[in-house]
Amino acid sequence: MSSEDSAAETGQPRIPALSELRDVSDARTLRALTHPVRIALLETLSLGGAMTATQIGEQIGESPTTCSFHLRQLAKYGFVEEAGGGKGRARPWKMTSIGMNIHGIGDPEVEIAAATLGRLVTDRQIARFQAWTRSRGSYPRAWRSAAGTSEWVLYLTPDELKQLNDELAEVLITRFRERFADPSKRPPGVLPVEYLLFSYPIAVPGADPGRAPESSTPDSSAPENDDPESGGEPTA
Repeated sequence: MSSEDSAAETGQPRIPALSELRDVSDARTLRALTHPVRIALLETLSLGGAMTATQIGEQIGESPTTCSFHLRQLAKYGFVEEAGGGKGRARPWKMTSIGMNIHGIGDPEVEIAAATLGRLVTDRQIARFQAWTRSRGSYPRAWRSAAGTSEWVLYLTPDELKQLNDELAEVLITRFRERFADPSKRPPGVLPVEYLLFSYPIAVPGADPGRAPESSTPDSSAPENDDPESGGEPTA
């Protein structure tokens, strides 16, 4: 019996699998998401559930006008939708999915857009990790002991790396998805925990795999995002 059949018979909500993440394969949609305010909006909605532009603005330090503009742009590209109730800036918004899969590898335009978005998101993730390292002393001992960082060097083929990433993501999504979607499923003492998984080769194909990787500096020549809908600001 499939998990879908079991969920239907018990009346329990079905936990989405990895394949149910939104698939994005066009550069224009990726460019529309590549804006710090829009990323902050999605991060806030993912943690707080449905919220109005005013409520989000209070948390991220932006005006209701700015948040409302960017929420409408995110809705245009299918990242958020109205949650129902309220009018104008008092209407709540919610996310349409818990995440996305980026497709289109091999398309130069998509790869550039995905890389630009990836750098923006990763910079924000690293900033939060650095904030944790600075403030961890203020957390109870249990949290200081439980949190941590890990690093492994594995020798994998591209197919094995993809399979491993898919399996790890599947475990995390299916195990804790209910708590993300339904606050009543969260046990006492929980906090939102950011779990980052980076996987990348540290040698180029054909090179000696035993040679220590060389450090590199960020590519300052990366193309700027020139989509007007990704960077435009509203007028008051």
